[in-house]
This record gives sequence, structure tokens and C-alpha cells, in this order.
Amino acid sequence: MPEKTRVLIVEDSPIMQQLLTALIDAQADLEVAGVAPDPFEARERIKILKPDVLTLDVEMPRMDGITFLSNLMRLRPMPVVMVSSLTEANAETTLRALELGAVDFVTKPKGDGSTDLATFGLQLCERVRSAARAEIKPAVPPMRRPAPPPMQFREGGLIALGASTGGTEAIKEILVRLPTNCPPVVIVQHMPEMFTRMFAKRLDDLCELTVTEGVDGEALQNGHVYVAPGNWHMRVVRGGGKLRLRIDQSDPVNRHRPAVDVLFRSVAECAARESAGVLLTGMGRDGADGLGEMRAAGAMTFAQSGESCVVFGMPKAAIDAGHVEIVAPVENLATHIVDAMKAR
Repeated sequence: MPEKTRVLIVEDSPIMQQLLTALIDAQADLEVAGVAPDPFEARERIKILKPDVLTLDVEMPRMDGITFLSNLMRLRPMPVVMVSSLTEANAETTLRALELGAVDFVTKPKGDGSTDLATFGLQLCERVRSAARAEIKPAVPPMRRPAPPPMQFREGGLIALGASTGGTEAIKEILVRLPTNCPPVVIVQHMPEMFTRMFAKRLDDLCELTVTEGVDGEALQNGHVYVAPGNWHMRVVRGGGKLRLRIDQSDPVNRHRPAVDVLFRSVAECAARESAGVLLTGMGRDGADGLGEMRAAGAMTFAQSGESCVVFGMPKAAIDAGHVEIVAPVENLATHIVDAMKAR
């Protein structure tokens, strides 16, 4: 029988300790190795218990979660899943945690009933499993870097990116390497509402491109990046002679809203021959079929290589299906994308 993934819960609330313990211990492949009410006790229990994965509350007593995570990733790197409340301050802190090397995060239930709790439990256990298999990457300090010089791009070009676990850093690595006059970039990153807005703001601060959350009906412009809002699908359509965004709350696809497949399929329908589709790190297979439709319609297709992914799930699904033309480490993808988008 395979060994269970052992989890150390770092959480100060007794109620949340009990909830997390019950949800994790209910899984056949997971078990709680221990509970620590603050980072100081967590440090000692990590040494003794040697857990496979840590769940870490964003707000902690005696030492804040970010300080603890920074020390942990420097001294004893290990898979960490952040547990965050759905607030703007915690969204900002969680994005900082992902920069420091946390694998993923889950937002605490809002207390809306059994459905909300069941969704939280499902997401928590999925992210713990994913974290246990993740490649832990050394943290790279965020910094604004000069964009490459402008160049001639094909008319009507469009770049579509899709990502999940590990995607916040992968997307940043691509955007900071794109020229300021590059074709419009549309992005689906699996992330809840509020977090996507903070993510877009963070990207806008770090790169020369203009990065915003997508707005229904807005026309796409070169040098601009549009992030799908959390809990809303984002599509690209043609209207008034321009490419525009359509934002809606139709049913989740692949259990996600926004879903990468929804975005990629819309690009395949309205802009495929002038577009590039890029599938980045993430668990599952969201985006694989949509990327296949983009390629069949004439788009250039790319995927992040396994060694540079935090989780080699979504790109692998597309590669295995034969939907990807170029596979490359994330730091090289921007160069391939630019070459594909140049005026011929």
C-alpha cells in the first residue's frame, strides 16, 4: 500500500485546526502528521515530524506567515500550501507567498453552508496532493526589468496564455520579456475573484506592458495584457472590426471558471491564424483540448517544459495529445512567441 502524504498544519485557530484535520484525514492518501499553532512551534515540529507538505495560514501570531515562509524556503525548502481568507490584504500577502516559493493556496470557506465547505475540502486536498508532487523552485526576487525594444509584429496578432499551479511566476517570466508594442495578451490563471485583480496589479507594477483585469466589451490593444477575472469566463470575439472581450458566468468548464479551454476555443474561432497559444504549469488538463483546437485552426502552439514547471500537468496533457509545436523552458518561451508573432 502506498505511503500517505504527511501534512503539518500551521494554523492558530482551533476551529480551523479541527476542520483542516478532519478534511485531510478523511482522505485515503493523506494524513495529518501534526498541528502547530504558530511558526515557532512549526519550526520545531518540522524537524521532528519531517512532513511532506505544510499548510500555512497567511495570518499568524508571534511571526507573520510571510516571514516564516521566507526563512523556511531559504533554510529548508519544502512544499507549502497557503490558507488565505478572501480579503484584499490577504490576496496581496498570498501573491507574495507564491513569489517566495509557496506552491499554491486555497481560500477559507465563507461559511455559506455545506456546498462551500465541500468545495473548500476538495480544493484543499487537491492542492496538497499537487504540492507533494511539485518541483520546489528557488525564489527569484521580483524586480522591474527593461522591456526589449519595439519591433514589427503581424497585423491582428493575439497571444493567449493559460496556467494554474505555479502560473503566477511563469506568467511574469514571459511578460517581462515581451516588447512594449507586442500584440494583445489574454490570460487565464486559475485564481478566485479579488486575487486576479491583485495579480494583474502586481504584474502591471513589474513589467512595461499595461496589465489589467479584462472588462466585458473592451477592445484589445497592442502592448496591453488582460487577465480573466476570478469566477468569470473570458472569451475573445470579433465586434466592430476589432477583437473584443466577452466576460460571462456560464457554467464552469473542467471544474474551473475562468477556464483556459473557454479562452483558447474562442481564440481558435476568431483569431487562430494570427495567434499564439501557450500552456503553462498547472495540475489537470484544462487548456489541452482548446490548444488542440487553436492548432487545428492554424495557430502556433507552445508549452512550458517539464523541468521548468512547478506541476507538469496541463502542458503534459497537451504535449501527449500532439497539440504542441514548441516545448521550451519558461524563460525561453517569450523569444519563441515573439518570433511567431513577427511581421513576415
